[in-house]
Amino acid sequence: MAWGEFSLLRWLRESRQSRRLILLIVFIALLLDNMLLTVVVPIIPSYLYSIKHEKNATEIQTTKPNVVSTTMDNFQSIFSYYDNSTMLTGNESDKTRPRELHHTQTEQMIVNVTPSPSDCPKEDKDLLNENVQVGLLFASKATVQLITNPFIGPLTNRIGYQIPLFAGFCIMFVSTIMFAFSGSYTLLFIARSLQGVGSSCSSVAGMGMLASVYTDDEERGNAMGIALGGLAMGVLVGPPFGSIMYEFVGKSSPFLVLAALALLDGAVQLFVLQPSRAQAESQKGTPLLTLLKDPYIIIAAGSICFANMAIAMLEPALPIWMMETMCSKKWQLGVAFIPASISYLIGTNLFGILAHKMGRWLCALLGMLIVGISILCVPFAKNIYGLIAPNFGVGFAIGMVDSSMMPIMGYLVDLRHVSVYGSVYAIADVAFCMGFAIGPSAGGAIAKAIGFPWLMTIIGIVDILFAPLCFFLRSPPAKEEKMAILMDHNCPVKTKMYTQNNIQSYPIGDEEEYESDE
Repeated sequence: MAWGEFSLLRWLRESRQSRRLILLIVFIALLLDNMLLTVVVPIIPSYLYSIKHEKNATEIQTTKPNVVSTTMDNFQSIFSYYDNSTMLTGNESDKTRPRELHHTQTEQMIVNVTPSPSDCPKEDKDLLNENVQVGLLFASKATVQLITNPFIGPLTNRIGYQIPLFAGFCIMFVSTIMFAFSGSYTLLFIARSLQGVGSSCSSVAGMGMLASVYTDDEERGNAMGIALGGLAMGVLVGPPFGSIMYEFVGKSSPFLVLAALALLDGAVQLFVLQPSRAQAESQKGTPLLTLLKDPYIIIAAGSICFANMAIAMLEPALPIWMMETMCSKKWQLGVAFIPASISYLIGTNLFGILAHKMGRWLCALLGMLIVGISILCVPFAKNIYGLIAPNFGVGFAIGMVDSSMMPIMGYLVDLRHVSVYGSVYAIADVAFCMGFAIGPSAGGAIAKAIGFPWLMTIIGIVDILFAPLCFFLRSPPAKEEKMAILMDHNCPVKTKMYTQNNIQSYPIGDEEEYESDE
């Protein structure tokens, strides 16, 4: 046993420079981050609803009302639990006394009785108000991540990717424990916000690390497709895992399991990446503001933002809409997201390879169109089975967009700027977070004001209108000074160069490869 552990540690030390092992670490980090992101989707709406009703129940007086029975004039008082009033039956010879007795009894019951929560709380005003609460809670993580990203990107350029990646694990572990034992909306809000800081560290450092070790454009696309598969697995497993564990084990159980998995990931990072060692980039990266002024980077970031905003609006609003219109049980609230999660997993892995061959701009354009059309179909579902096809389309199309745009972000930096990737993937993560910040917060308010079907109509039309902009990513021009560097045959980066006549590709080796731009 001891020899086996020693062999494992030796293998880990020898594999520190292995690109596949680094890919595995990033895969696991994104998996756990997005499991925690989505495991709360079916839990929070139902849990907050039950907290509110339990609170109302405790406010009811524990002493039962006295059922008065009097022999005076043969009157009997009967207390009604329906409307908290007392009715008198018997001889009506004295008409003043019943009124007084009725008045006295109703004054004793000063607290309204709130019905216990059920699986079918139709036309419940609490659910409409909860749209905003749940939306703000879900958006808090993305909002904090949005604020943190601009600092994490330049930080990775100075100290490397290892320390921020490990810091992300530590913060996520604390957030997971808080989720497990939080019993109020305020603590859940703090835990969700804290997760945003950890996610910023993990996603920016993880994607930047992959872009730095996979310098070949095609290999980078494949690697990022696999890493996004970890994100997809987290999105896939999170909602059904959370709903089933919440229903049959308890609220804390899914978070404790995630905390244990996070510890395992932290141990692997500690041995393989050695996060105590700061490794700065060999060259100074392009400033963040300069990258933000690049229109091609903005178009790619916009695609990521609006595609993910669709699922971000679905997450808080769909479970509440299902409770109102379909009388869905707790476990169904998470299971409804399984088609989207499975199709996202398929889309990211399939188009991580295909997008390079068919053109990443075309892949993203088709993905945006499919997202919009699928979202428009969601409100037509009459039961949980009617949600299968539109949710599948949403997940598959978002997988197309993400697996195309993430490699394009790194490619645009190679082509037009300095090949340092921390800042550009901070922008990509900002775009992702804007979708998940604006989506739930605005979506909750819109769903409350004009209804869930109109909410889906608005975001569906926005995605369809944005899709044609992806055409501009078909042939992004290189900067002149960058063109001169890339034409050097000793350039270690295989990247595509666009000229007026053809597109030339310079691989790592001595062979030259000519491709035509279709």
